[in-house]
Amino acid sequence: MAMKIITKPILLLSMAMILLSAAQAGWAKKAPKTDFISLAATMLKDGHYDRALLALQSVDLEDETIDLKRFYTLQGLAYMNLNDMFAAKGSLQLAIKNGQQDPVIYVYLAQVNYALKEYQQVIVAVDKAGDIVSNYPTLMEMKAQSHWQLKQSNLAIETLNTAQQMFSADYRFMRRKVFYLVELKLYQQAAQLGQQYLNLSAGKASDYIAIGNALRLSKEYQQTLLIMEAARLKFPDNVTIAKVLAHTYMDMGQLNSGAFILEQAAQYDPKLIAEAAEVYRRAGRLYKALTLNPVIRDHKAKLKQRLAIFLALKRYEKAANMQKSLYRTGLLDDQNIRYALAYAYFSSGQFTAASKQIDYLTETDLFKKGLELRRMMEACKEEPWQCA
Repeated sequence: MAMKIITKPILLLSMAMILLSAAQAGWAKKAPKTDFISLAATMLKDGHYDRALLALQSVDLEDETIDLKRFYTLQGLAYMNLNDMFAAKGSLQLAIKNGQQDPVIYVYLAQVNYALKEYQQVIVAVDKAGDIVSNYPTLMEMKAQSHWQLKQSNLAIETLNTAQQMFSADYRFMRRKVFYLVELKLYQQAAQLGQQYLNLSAGKASDYIAIGNALRLSKEYQQTLLIMEAARLKFPDNVTIAKVLAHTYMDMGQLNSGAFILEQAAQYDPKLIAEAAEVYRRAGRLYKALTLNPVIRDHKAKLKQRLAIFLALKRYEKAANMQKSLYRTGLLDDQNIRYALAYAYFSSGQFTAASKQIDYLTETDLFKKGLELRRMMEACKEEPWQCA
């Protein structure tokens, strides 16, 4: 009796498991096949590039029904967005090999080649893109720059001219052409085009600086002043603009104007105060330079400039009294400073101290000057009235 009670449930359980297995097998046959290529496309659209690659890795490339041109295009785009340009290039080329005819593939290929600095292939890809280029002004910019990198300056400028006609409201091509002309040292042409560009567009500070320098180098100083003064009003805190403007005035011999602009710009960059003081010194405004000197933060630059100012003012004792500070900061390692100190000692009548400094002079020109100082000191000792 016990055997009959146990055997029946076991038979029923076995039958149930067989039926369940059969049902699962039936469901497996009816389950839809996953479209990994479409899944990868969705992942790309959502910005999940690494997941898109994982989905594509599940594609059976031996399956003759697979759209290989779409597969490799999506794979190329995923690699592009993951910044693996070498792998992207290989995938895009395979897409073309497998029948991808959409011209946008050459847009992607041009971008990849440009990132890889394969400039000749950039040009080929842009040309193969055909009419679709009219939708992508950046492609023409890349083509022009590729010609430029290949030292094909004429073709680079021709490309920019064509692009300017295609995209008349886009001034980036005019701007880049200005920079090309500057690099080619065609300053006058760069200046003229630069003025046209600034009149048509809302120029950046860097644009004003580049064009202003082009005008300055071509010695078109009045035009430079017009542009850089306008830039200074537009970008009052840009120290590079101030420096270009200041140096333009200095090129014209107007040192005081240049120094004044540098002094004003120093409120944005304190390092400029040293340059402003130096220009004032060169302009002969020694007391103005001396007033600015204490504000200089670079201690060595401050002391070096102060020594020069004291010598120019013939305040020789004050210059000589700087000996300890010059020694402490290591400035006496500069033999020009050493000679200047020797001259200060000589001019203040401290011949022994001057002689000690002359002993350190070894550079040919300074050694000769030192010998001349010794000769003058001997003359002063013999006839003191001549040195009074």
